[in-house]
Amino acid sequence: MPVQAARNSMTDVPDSDIHPIAPEQRAAVLAALDGIERDHDVRIVFACESGSRGWGFSSPDSDYDARFVYAHRRDWYLSVNERTGPGEPQRDVIELPIDDELDVSGWDLRKALRLLSKSNPTLLEWLRSPVVYRQDQALATQLRAIADEYYSPLAAWHHYHQMARGTFRAHHQGERIRTKKYLYVLRPVLACLWIEQIEGPPPMAFETLLDRLLPHGALRAAIDTLLAKKRISKEVEHGPRVPEISDFLETQLQRMEAAAPVLAAGRGSSARLDAFFRSAIAADRGHT
Repeated sequence: MPVQAARNSMTDVPDSDIHPIAPEQRAAVLAALDGIERDHDVRIVFACESGSRGWGFSSPDSDYDARFVYAHRRDWYLSVNERTGPGEPQRDVIELPIDDELDVSGWDLRKALRLLSKSNPTLLEWLRSPVVYRQDQALATQLRAIADEYYSPLAAWHHYHQMARGTFRAHHQGERIRTKKYLYVLRPVLACLWIEQIEGPPPMAFETLLDRLLPHGALRAAIDTLLAKKRISKEVEHGPRVPEISDFLETQLQRMEAAAPVLAAGRGSSARLDAFFRSAIAADRGHT
C-alpha cells in the first residue's frame, strides 16, 4: 500500500480533545512524581502519558497511565552489596499503588538504557509521547538520540505484528466487537506499515499514523467514525463488526503472516551508553 500525502485532520481537532489530560489529574501526576523523588531519593529524568490518552483514543472513563525514567544518586549504583535496605535487593522499577484513575510507574535509568540498546518499542513510545509531564531537557534529548541510534525496524515490526495478531485472534472473531479492541489492532497494524514504508520509529500518536498512512477514503472515514465513538463511550462499549476495518485488518495480517519484510536490525555504541550513563549520574544533578 503506497504512502499517500497527509491530510489536515490533525489541525481540525484540538490536541486537547485527542489527548485529554484534565488539569486536576495533571496536578495529581506531578504531585506523585514529586513524592517519588522525595520518598525514593531519585530524580525524574522524563515522565509522560502512555496508554490510550497518549495514543489518542481514550474514553471518558479511561485511566491515566503515567510512565517515567528516573535516576538514583551516583553512590547508589556504586555500592558493593546491591540493596536498598538490609537484605533487600536493589530494584530497577518504582510503582505506586494503582487506583481507579491513576497508574504511575517508572524504570531506573540503567534499566532504560539496557532496554534502549535492545530497541524496546514500549520505551521508544514513551520518548515520543505527545503528553510530557516533566523532563530534564538535556538528558531527555540525549535519550531520544540514543533511541534513534539503536532503533531496530526488525525488532519493532515483530513486536507490533505479534501484538496485532494476538488481539485480532482473541477479540475479532464474532459479529460484535469492543470498540477499543478495533483500535488495539489498528494501531499496531499501522505501526507495521509505518516501519515497512517510512524511515524512523512509528509515532505513538494514532492520529499521526492515520494522517500519514490513511489520509482519506472509505477506510479512513470508518476509522474516524470509530474514533469519535470511542472518545465518548465507556471502555467496555461493544458495537457491530465494521466491514471496512475488519477486512483491512484481516488482509494486512494475512499478508504479514505470508511474508515478513526484510528489515534492518539496530546497531549502537555500548561505549556511548556507558558514557551517557556516567555523565547523567556524575553530578547528582537535580538532587538537593
